[in-house]
Amino acid sequence: WSIANMLTALASGARSLGVFRFLLGLGEAGNYTAAPKAVGEWFDVKQRGLAVGIYTAGAMVGATIAPPLIAFLAMRYGWRWAFVTTGLAGVLWIVPWLLLYHGAPQRAEPAPPAAAAGWAHWRDALSRRSVWLLIVARMLTDPVWYFYLFWFPKYLTDVRGLSLAELGAVSWFVYLAADAGSLAGGWVSGYLIGRGAPAIASRRRVMTAAALMVPAGAIVATGVSLTASLALGALVAFSHLTWQVTMGALIVDLYPPRIMATLFGIIAAGSGFGGMLSTQLVGYAVTNLSWTPVFASMALLHPAAALLIRYVQPSPDSPEHA
Repeated sequence: WSIANMLTALASGARSLGVFRFLLGLGEAGNYTAAPKAVGEWFDVKQRGLAVGIYTAGAMVGATIAPPLIAFLAMRYGWRWAFVTTGLAGVLWIVPWLLLYHGAPQRAEPAPPAAAAGWAHWRDALSRRSVWLLIVARMLTDPVWYFYLFWFPKYLTDVRGLSLAELGAVSWFVYLAADAGSLAGGWVSGYLIGRGAPAIASRRRVMTAAALMVPAGAIVATGVSLTASLALGALVAFSHLTWQVTMGALIVDLYPPRIMATLFGIIAAGSGFGGMLSTQLVGYAVTNLSWTPVFASMALLHPAAALLIRYVQPSPDSPEHA
């Protein structure tokens, strides 16, 4: 992931840029399948949401620091050094990880049967109704985050007239709200569980509340002030990360650790597919129509996904039944 980011500095055109960003996506997948597996192995049900929230908040801290940092690097040293510097930070992170992480504690979970290996393992994963519901939910909701992460800054420069320096000075506020959402989403569902509520129901309740806040982002398209636009963008970022972190904890609740990484990767594929499709649609709409239908569409996706989550049920081998 980090090396691919550094290689992007060598891009000389659209084709080479696409190749390096494709490699970036391949590398990114490893982190977001291994992390929830580690959470499932190390933390009990009350702690999982907060654990997912903390590591997700780490990513959001990076997103908060990135706008002013990248603006400074690009203006001072050129855009290529922005990729080199941020990629190098990820490479250096590997060192303390290898020194501090020593594997999971021993648990009494039985070893998977031989039949679970190979294609049978994948058939088992893809035959679960809840997996498909979660895939579609990720496909619907992650494009909203991609929009506010990548397209919202462009909206601020193209429509609101912000310079790169001005963008770096104000856009961090949106990602700071995402940090807060990561921690809130992780803590609230754990709090409900600690008070005796069932784990799956607690996750659903928090996700529904978050989904109902996201539509406020559509107000940006009405031409409200820059301050109000940033506040609304921050509310969407807070709500989406609350949703995303709680969904991560829900997945850890639903499936046993021995297949956690596989199933998390399959579900995350919905995010990748949704991101590919939404990038094309948003680009077309912004070029040929306006920003208004884009903001309006983004307001509908989380409520639609929340309806799907209502039908997600734990399977017989779920930790919820343990």
